[in-house]
Amino acid sequence: METSRNEFLWRKARKRAAFKRHLQNYLIVNAGLWVIYALTLFQPWGNQHQIYPWPVWPMLGWGIGLVSHYLSAYGNSDERRSTEIEYEKLIRDQR
Repeated sequence: METSRNEFLWRKARKRAAFKRHLQNYLIVNAGLWVIYALTLFQPWGNQHQIYPWPVWPMLGWGIGLVSHYLSAYGNSDERRSTEIEYEKLIRDQR
């Protein structure tokens, strides 16, 4: 016998799992970018004193999206109540 799921909690769990995958991808890809940066830094054709740490920019841009994803998954824990409040406001405004 299968128990029924709470749809609200199931959606929240899916959002949180998606955020964790997103964070894992962020860490792996950005670690790779820093490895590439380090390898090019110590090449004979690279000037060790003047190579700009360019991986900072992808980390910053992607990091903004990651923060947004985090807030979507973990922020505003009482989404149902917020929705009910907004719905009630719309009903009142309609009258």
